[in-house]
Amino acid sequence: MELLVNGHKTYCYTGGKPFDAAQPTVVFIHGVLNDHSVWILQSRYLAHHGWNVLAVDLPGHCRSEGEAPSSVEEAADFIAALLDSISVQRAALVGHSWGSLIALEAASKLKDRVSHLVLVGTAFPMKVSQALLDASLNEPMKALTMINVFSRSTLAPPPSALGPGTWVYGLSMALGRRVLASNPKVNVFHRGFKACDSYANGETAVQQITCPVLFVLGAQDQMTPPKAAQGLITAARNAGKDVQVASLAVGHHQMNEAPDETLFAIRDFLKT
Repeated sequence: MELLVNGHKTYCYTGGKPFDAAQPTVVFIHGVLNDHSVWILQSRYLAHHGWNVLAVDLPGHCRSEGEAPSSVEEAADFIAALLDSISVQRAALVGHSWGSLIALEAASKLKDRVSHLVLVGTAFPMKVSQALLDASLNEPMKALTMINVFSRSTLAPPPSALGPGTWVYGLSMALGRRVLASNPKVNVFHRGFKACDSYANGETAVQQITCPVLFVLGAQDQMTPPKAAQGLITAARNAGKDVQVASLAVGHHQMNEAPDETLFAIRDFLKT
């Protein structure tokens, strides 16, 4: 599905179903050097079980035009504009890694327009090591290898997102190369990392949300370790928010390392 957002063509995967204004809507937001395809199982399931799905390619990524966001706040404003473009008054937001910060910031701004908030592989602050920042700028293929090693708890988990034995490491390497090559004007790898590293509004944002929030964390996650999310969880609980936490025995790419468990956690949370 293609939408016009802020004057630019924006691609959203809908799970093979047409948009139906009578159904609830869920927006999936990818992380750095990813696109809509990382949500393939979760988005397709929900699309066939009563939800409108908008699994977006962020601006300047793959099939979406426009300037790639240089900050979490800028990307959050894009999510608001995306909802406006299709006249969605209320939606659930699901974000992974950088996308989780975007979803959080958007929920803090949109208030009651967000029905549910799901933060997958999140952390605050989401600091990026100087070595990774430098490599993403000067040696992106080296940095891509580094993050895929750090992100994975296993190379081919059964049953995986695309079938038994799928080589998720190779899959993510290929996706990263494709996303990076999709924008010859901007290094979206380095820009996304800088946006994560610079974001400072997390604890304030989580206190301003008005919807329930689910944290989906990977017990073996080396990119955003579970302890790095505890500040957000504590801030949300102290502010009286409805907080749920799902801990999965995987690394940073929960969606294809534990696709079913991630789906079930999101599905059950959206029923509340």
